[in-house]
Amino acid sequence: MTADRGETPPGTAGAGIADLTLDAKVAAVDVPPELLAQSLGQYLRAWWLRVRSGNSGVLPVVLAIVVVAVSFQVANSKFLSPQNLVNLFEQSTVYMVLAMAEIFALLLGEIDLSVGLVMGLGSVMVAELVQPTGADFPWWLAIIVMLLACSGFGAIQGWLVARLKMPSFIVTLGGLLILEGVAIIVLGGALVGIGNSRFTNEVVLYDIFYGQFSPVVSWILLAVLVGAAGAWLWVRDARKRRHGLETPPRSLTALKIVLMAAAGIAVAAICNVNRAHFGTIEGVPYIIPIVLVVLAASTVLLQRTRFGRYVYAIGGNPEAARRAGVSLPRVRIWGFVLAALTAGIAGVLFASWQVSLTTNIIKTANSYVLLAVAAAVIGGTSLFGGRGKTIHGVLGGLVIGGIYNGLYLLGVSSQWIDVVVAAVLIAAAIIDVLSRRGAPRQA
Repeated sequence: MTADRGETPPGTAGAGIADLTLDAKVAAVDVPPELLAQSLGQYLRAWWLRVRSGNSGVLPVVLAIVVVAVSFQVANSKFLSPQNLVNLFEQSTVYMVLAMAEIFALLLGEIDLSVGLVMGLGSVMVAELVQPTGADFPWWLAIIVMLLACSGFGAIQGWLVARLKMPSFIVTLGGLLILEGVAIIVLGGALVGIGNSRFTNEVVLYDIFYGQFSPVVSWILLAVLVGAAGAWLWVRDARKRRHGLETPPRSLTALKIVLMAAAGIAVAAICNVNRAHFGTIEGVPYIIPIVLVVLAASTVLLQRTRFGRYVYAIGGNPEAARRAGVSLPRVRIWGFVLAALTAGIAGVLFASWQVSLTTNIIKTANSYVLLAVAAAVIGGTSLFGGRGKTIHGVLGGLVIGGIYNGLYLLGVSSQWIDVVVAAVLIAAAIIDVLSRRGAPRQA
């Protein structure tokens, strides 16, 4: 009688077909859409399925950037002016690099509260080492020595977390306090500056943040970067096709290259506008390609190497990774080393940005760890490990920089700026929690 009414009892073929359909949808959500799609239309449909399942990728942060830009432009017409946009790009770079440093820990399901002070101590070290009255190191040697010191400190913290199984929160909190004290001792209450034009090493460090390429060199550099990246994407996909591997549609690869070129042209055009009130200041700042190099290197490391796959495996399910033969302690130690190394690079940018370093600057660096976590999470990196990319740190850093820049233009006090950034961070964390909770059911 049940069959006569058109109903399908449990255990019949109809229920099995429904289960298979559900399993297919789950698989479609888990597999990147570029591996399933044969055309651009299929890619967009598969991407939308992932968004609906909770895996929204960079969509929320892209929408946040649009909202920030539109809101502040309406409130103050100077926000999207070339002069202010270049200033915004430059100020956001420290947040971006520091967020990329934090992402190495977050992907492992850990947290590194010391990255802000690693940056602070790194900035003090590099400024002290180039002083003609001190060590008088060449600028490149000062940077290398500082990065090695930061990496060594990261290795110690990683060893305590991985080998002694101490909570990363406690270890890096202690590291934060140690580094703050050491940085203040190194400064000795004096002011250390790198803006003296008489000494070549200080000039080079100063120009890292404030120098720029000429407009002609900026366009040539853009053509080389876009050409190289576009050729690499196209050749990589062509090689996969020849070996019978799954590849994204050619139209999708072409679209990525076009979007990359359009973004580069927009940035170069904005930077090549004269932004000086008196005289001439034009061209792409040195600091933008520096951040792009850090982004490219960290992306290749995490997305294209065995180490990167191990990082994601440990962050997603450490027990499964261990059973698969992954050395959890070694990968975790290297994760903290890379976090400290990247924070040291941020220290070079921070020293160049601040020009003069005092104990007050070191105490200010204490708050940068919160901004680093905020930028990473706002960009789309999960607080629970196993999900995120370094590009999320760049996009999240741009949001943080945009909020600070826009509210300063409106004359809002720093206390309220912190409240707004905290609110955005909490909203991003809520989205992360809900997407994690809802993804399996909605798939």
